[in-house]
Amino acid sequence: MIKTDFNIQMVDLKGQYNKIKEEVDRAILNVIESASFIRGPEVKSFQQELEDYLEVKHVIPCANGTDALQIALMALGLKPGDEVITSDFTFAATVEVIGLLQLKPILVDVDPDTFCIDVKKMEAAITPNTKAVVPVHLFGQCANMEAIMEVAKKHNLFVIEDNAQAIGSDYTFSSGETQKAGTIGNIGTTSFFPSKNLGCYGDGGALYTNDDELAKICNSIVNHGMGERYHYERLGVNSRLDTVQAAVLRIKLRELDNYSAARNRAAAYYDNAFATVDQIQTPVRNEKSTHVFHQYTLVSKGINQFELQQFLKERGIPCMIYYPKPLHTQNAYKTSEMKDEDFEVTNALCNSVFSLPMHTELTNDELAFITSSVNEFINK
Repeated sequence: MIKTDFNIQMVDLKGQYNKIKEEVDRAILNVIESASFIRGPEVKSFQQELEDYLEVKHVIPCANGTDALQIALMALGLKPGDEVITSDFTFAATVEVIGLLQLKPILVDVDPDTFCIDVKKMEAAITPNTKAVVPVHLFGQCANMEAIMEVAKKHNLFVIEDNAQAIGSDYTFSSGETQKAGTIGNIGTTSFFPSKNLGCYGDGGALYTNDDELAKICNSIVNHGMGERYHYERLGVNSRLDTVQAAVLRIKLRELDNYSAARNRAAAYYDNAFATVDQIQTPVRNEKSTHVFHQYTLVSKGINQFELQQFLKERGIPCMIYYPKPLHTQNAYKTSEMKDEDFEVTNALCNSVFSLPMHTELTNDELAFITSSVNEFINK
């Protein structure tokens, strides 16, 4: 390994923590001293502050992002065998919960520029059994929500936004109206996994909606299906955001726009460094969506992504492949109905994408070392 003075992280949570250490330590200690670990006042405060930030009527905190997706599907009253359309190019949790509820996942290909769901292919996959679509706001920018909502309205479908990677992103409609990612469909879901743009120090998640009845149902489901205490109105789960995590998230929510700005500065540096490099494609921005760069993901052209990953590793630079294998080929999800030729874009992406370090603490010296190393590999 080449020795450098850098300690480059894919996500530098320790460096980020050091900047807010005093606030975080005090907030955690206050929770411990209060001994109000479950549904403490910090949870309610975070809920209200996130509602204000997102300009949404209801936020329902829960235990993690996967639970959020499952609870959203449960709240819609779908029946076993109902079809739910989503992207093939996404993290498994999006599809996992569909199968767990005995619904039928229908995977479709993605847009080659944004990597979000291809709306034309989504609409082509709709059948009389289709009840919902789950667009994934991948890597930090919104899917084409205006078109998605038009299709959903036309076919009377529910829309659940998987917003685990794009919290804070803004989507602008043709009318000029702007809404935060996750607040456009029937329900939005997010994850507060530590590496997320708004991450806690453990597991956490949330749902959000402007629908009063859906909010009531979701609030019941996250707490064992209760309405009044010990009165169970429906099947539920035990999925609560604990008070310590809420206390941390309150502090980090105040910094979220600053975090997004820092990520965009790093992305701009990468963009400039690779602007004339023919062998890689830098991230394409959706003109209707701001980008909060949960990941900075490039597409290689004629270079081996895994060889590049190893080359960077030898220099102490982390490099991840999101995602190396399409979901439609995975043992847990593949079916005879899904044909490999229907996923041309996803297949190509899985063979070409690579993600460079992206977080709030990247310095220009680190970015210079990362980009010069990538260019060295390409030009060797």
